[in-house]
Amino acid sequence: MSKLPNVGATIFSTMSKLAYEHNAINLSQGFPNFPVDERLTTILEKSTKQNIHQYAPMAGNPILMQHIATLIASSYSRNISLEDELLITAGATQAIFTTIVALIHPGEEVIILDPSYDCYEPAVLVAGGIPIRIPLTTDFLPDWDRIETAVSSKTKMIITNNPHNPSGRVWSESDMLALENITEKHQQLIVLSDEVYEYITFEKEQISVHSRKKLIEKSIVVSSFGKTFHITGWKTGYLVAPKNLMDEIKKVHQFNVFSVNSVAQYCLSKYIPRVDVTSLGSFYQDKRDFFRNRLVNSNFKLLPCEGTYFQLVDYSGISNKNDVDFCIELTTETGVAAIPVSVFNADKREQKVIRFCFAKDDETLIKATERLCRI
Repeated sequence: MSKLPNVGATIFSTMSKLAYEHNAINLSQGFPNFPVDERLTTILEKSTKQNIHQYAPMAGNPILMQHIATLIASSYSRNISLEDELLITAGATQAIFTTIVALIHPGEEVIILDPSYDCYEPAVLVAGGIPIRIPLTTDFLPDWDRIETAVSSKTKMIITNNPHNPSGRVWSESDMLALENITEKHQQLIVLSDEVYEYITFEKEQISVHSRKKLIEKSIVVSSFGKTFHITGWKTGYLVAPKNLMDEIKKVHQFNVFSVNSVAQYCLSKYIPRVDVTSLGSFYQDKRDFFRNRLVNSNFKLLPCEGTYFQLVDYSGISNKNDVDFCIELTTETGVAAIPVSVFNADKREQKVIRFCFAKDDETLIKATERLCRI
């Protein structure tokens, strides 16, 4: 009997395949199509003859770990223990899966806020846990009264995602206070904070769990070099957790990954000191504004985008079709692929809203918006 009977091909694979078959511009899957920083590729070229091709230490390359600790300290004024609180992972998805499998026992409940990234629930199910899917508000922000009502003595974890994929919303101070209040009231509750877009924010700054003293002792924070440095194919990230939780996470990590790509870790250890992550927000804000300005006179309604490299649009002024069918039509007839937001909801609730990825070069965005404005 399958542990994941309802899991098939992801919507990302489906829409990318459809885009390829119809020669459509792919704004569905969340990966950049512009060049990687030349400083990083130069480091990669020079590294191949170094003695770095064997297993890295299980927890990670020590030099890379030190640079990550420095980055966290400068970004969030949090000092972490390299030995006890930091783990290099094979991307954020592996970090999330390993954390859930390590910490969730059969019958324990995990709150997931919908629309949610599709890797959360399968990991809970494999661990024998019970996913409790709670819809966000119509503005894609947490409904704290509803979340509070859903927490029981069986609830072990809440998974948060800030900045949020797919909506691009960023949590406010009141949201963080509400999260703190719930974890204080329910002492068994731990937080798995997916912060892979932490450095991609615009007018509204992200408030990280790293900066919340009331949360860090009961939270796991997941980060992604793939998102931060637009090297998604390197599948390298990291997580930070207090020692009592990290000890359990490492037990699982050593048997499903053991150690992460040694060449990638070496290159990143050389690259991080040379790059300013604080400039990433303005880089993607230019992309966002370029994309939005070219759609402002279209028949799509642009929704707020405060972070990530995703833009939601309301297409209700164009079509009455559900979002899945509309995305298929958009790909096959207009030649632009997008992601239907309903697939991120447990109940497939749809609001006539779809997601575009604007992490593309200007030429791609120009061609895509020209086609979209003709609808």
